Amino acid sequence: MNTHSHSEHGHHDHGHHHDHEHAGHQGHSHGPGGHHHHHAPQAGQGRTFALAVGLNVLIVVVQAVYGVLAHSTALLADAGHNLSDVLGLLLAWCALWLGTRRPNARYTFGLGSSSILASLANAALLLFACGAIMLEAIQRLFNPAPVAGLDVFIVAMLGLVVNGFSAWLFMRGGKEDLNVRGAFLHMAADAAISAAVAVSGLVILYTGMYWIDPAMSIIVVAVILYGTWGLGRDAMRLALAAVPPGIDTARIEDYLAALPGVRGVHDLHVWALSTTENALTVHLVMPQGHPGDAFLQGVVATLRRDYAMHHATLQVDFAYADGGCVLQRR
Repeated sequence: MNTHSHSEHGHHDHGHHHDHEHAGHQGHSHGPGGHHHHHAPQAGQGRTFALAVGLNVLIVVVQAVYGVLAHSTALLADAGHNLSDVLGLLLAWCALWLGTRRPNARYTFGLGSSSILASLANAALLLFACGAIMLEAIQRLFNPAPVAGLDVFIVAMLGLVVNGFSAWLFMRGGKEDLNVRGAFLHMAADAAISAAVAVSGLVILYTGMYWIDPAMSIIVVAVILYGTWGLGRDAMRLALAAVPPGIDTARIEDYLAALPGVRGVHDLHVWALSTTENALTVHLVMPQGHPGDAFLQGVVATLRRDYAMHHATLQVDFAYADGGCVLQRR
């Protein structure tokens, strides 16, 4: 570990840990465990996206055809909403693939942050779809149109099964990846809409009250908006380099401050590199000198294991109690 010192001004000793698998050099010591790109989970999620996209393209075609045959604006609206979800799934799938690309000279962190942009775009797509459905529902509420209730019920139930299955596929990954959570919300919203359309189809079939369908649509849109607001808020925060959800910076700072030899912690920054990986930089004030590579490697390993920090950069500052830098000569 090199110590850069000058008589004219204080300089810091750097202990950088970027979790690569090669040996440390030129003032960089690298933590154990290697660089983690989550290839296996992403490969599984890629298959999930492929299956969900295929099923939803099928349901869009079926709903569009039967919407025309049954003169059902409800089915046509549901088909349009499903089409927007197919576009959203393709966007999220593309972001997942970009996240597996290796870092290069221009994108030194890789392209994982594209998953954050995809989450934002997915939230925007959901809001747009909700607006379109709400507009259609309000118009049909004041001008109810005759609907073939039985056809609507059968096709909507098919949509419910497909979208419910797709949502189930994404349910597990949604706990760890905001982008997958967005896909889950898309599919869950579609399932809810299909269920509402199916119920309204039955009611219309037996009562002839056509206003039930648009009224149900408005209720479903309100539920979708509630979930989309949280997704959009979290994605916007990540895009603005906010601390990712579930990360407690105070707890991290307490851990670092309690390390032997550490007299102060400052410039602690935590942000998201993607919807699954986080980064941290921090200065540790250690007046007694550099603690050694083994110490720093242990801190990096703990930050990864216990605090979900996949990329940790630690800088050791030799400082007096009053905060001034120690001046050293070669």
